[in-house]
Amino acid sequence: MQYHPLGATGPRVSALGLGAMGMSGMYGPSDRAESIATLHAALDAGITLIDTGDFYGLGHNEMLIGEALRASATRDAAILSVKFGGLRDPAGGWTGIDTRPAALKNFLAYSLQRLGVDHIDIYRPARLDPNVPIEDTVGAIADMVKAGYVRHIGLSEVGSETIRRAAAVHPIADLQIEYSLVSRGIEDGILATCRELGIGITAYGVLSRGLISGHWQKGSFGAGDFRSQGPRFQDGNVERNLALVEALRSVAEAKGVTVAQIAIAWVAAQGRDIVPLVGARRRDRLAEALGALDVALTPDDLARIEQAVPKGAAAGDRYMAVQMAHLDSEKRG
Repeated sequence: MQYHPLGATGPRVSALGLGAMGMSGMYGPSDRAESIATLHAALDAGITLIDTGDFYGLGHNEMLIGEALRASATRDAAILSVKFGGLRDPAGGWTGIDTRPAALKNFLAYSLQRLGVDHIDIYRPARLDPNVPIEDTVGAIADMVKAGYVRHIGLSEVGSETIRRAAAVHPIADLQIEYSLVSRGIEDGILATCRELGIGITAYGVLSRGLISGHWQKGSFGAGDFRSQGPRFQDGNVERNLALVEALRSVAEAKGVTVAQIAIAWVAAQGRDIVPLVGARRRDRLAEALGALDVALTPDDLARIEQAVPKGAAAGDRYMAVQMAHLDSEKRG
């Protein structure tokens, strides 16, 4: 495993991170024992960056990670990245975002308890709260840094203007944002802003929620799988997107690797300041993702990948319209 600093001011992290969201029901039922075994396997393989959100599974995800850490000999190696602010109701629905200073301190207190730790390594608002200036939110997290409850401040899914305003208040370790062969909006300004300011990137959705993993097939949704509402998985779009996967498969097979590995390797190849987050919730999928670290892409490989999956080729937005409207990173002009 290779390690490098996350941005100019962030912690030293593994070249691949593990996103734990899928272990708490977002993709349908998951196996608790296998989830914990996968977390242990990740730590044993040298993965240090573990990403979660306090609203994943209504707190279940943090408790799961906390349980895994307590039983791991490599617990101290874990760099915990936590998103906060997402509001849920008792039925599991989404009701908004709250990043007020008082609210974030409350969220932080609960996260520390569920994870069983005395500090969070990287703490970040999950989305930009339209009712709270980013300066107020970052300033409140900065107070928690001074108090020792947080080590670094991150951002998630915000645009260049917001990034600059946040960085003027306190150093920002990284921006967490979707980035994959089929989600490349970050290239239209946001990536350049982060590089100018020395802010790292933790890229989630590198396999577009399994769509470009080479494993997912049309109609394979289980109960409670939120992807069933995703625009890219809908009839008329999914067929076009799976055709891109088959084109990518040809490139991967010629390289002697899997579709998932070449897709992850492509994200990693975009810069050492970018850490792909893989959403593996099984040990076999984790092992496949780790294999991507051994895939060296040549300029010819990159050209063939671009030909197979050109920028902007995906059919459908990455979220439903109501969710896209809340993404500061998607605002233009």
